[in-house]
Amino acid sequence: MDSADAMIAALRPVADGIAATFGPTCEVVLHDYRRGERSVVAVAGSVTGRAVGGALSEIGLAVLAQGDAAGNDLNYVSRTPDGRVVKSSTMPLRDADGRVFGALCVNVDVTALRQAGDLLSALAGAVPPQPPATTFTNDFEDVVDALVRAEERARGRPAAGLGRGERIALLRALDERGVFRVRNAVPRVADRLGVSRSAVYADLAESRKDKEPTA
Repeated sequence: MDSADAMIAALRPVADGIAATFGPTCEVVLHDYRRGERSVVAVAGSVTGRAVGGALSEIGLAVLAQGDAAGNDLNYVSRTPDGRVVKSSTMPLRDADGRVFGALCVNVDVTALRQAGDLLSALAGAVPPQPPATTFTNDFEDVVDALVRAEERARGRPAAGLGRGERIALLRALDERGVFRVRNAVPRVADRLGVSRSAVYADLAESRKDKEPTA
């Protein structure tokens, strides 16, 4: 058993213990990014509705995008697709060589607390900001779709109607979000954009040219 597998095995009971300690509003998700789009290897509790074999979210993609430089992201707040407010912490996992291979995520449903706080803010005449939405799902295609839709809104045009230059810019944005660090991401993106996989590979290579160091 290598160091990464040993850490996953050691953290499974830890996940159960954390979830049991904090009760039904807490969920602990253990990710192994080596498994690609089906990175969830253990779930204790139920907040985001994911199961073993489920997908990583935009938050997990951000860890992948940072690579081995990723650090703990603690006590951030987001919204589930159905509007619940979740306070989370994501802690990258490293193997014996210091490479990030997964993450331990703790999610706490604070919707009731948030609603009470929003009511008090409204009584005081303040409008509290809404936390960003996060795509918690068992299907990575849903995450890709959410990210592409965000890019479509930013551009004011459907992805299928973009010219090559605009498509290259879109792919660059997805690449910076860590999408293409996930195995099998290219077919998902190609289907969403309505182009061939070879077109995505070619455009992705073009989008990365500006990042290559010059002599």
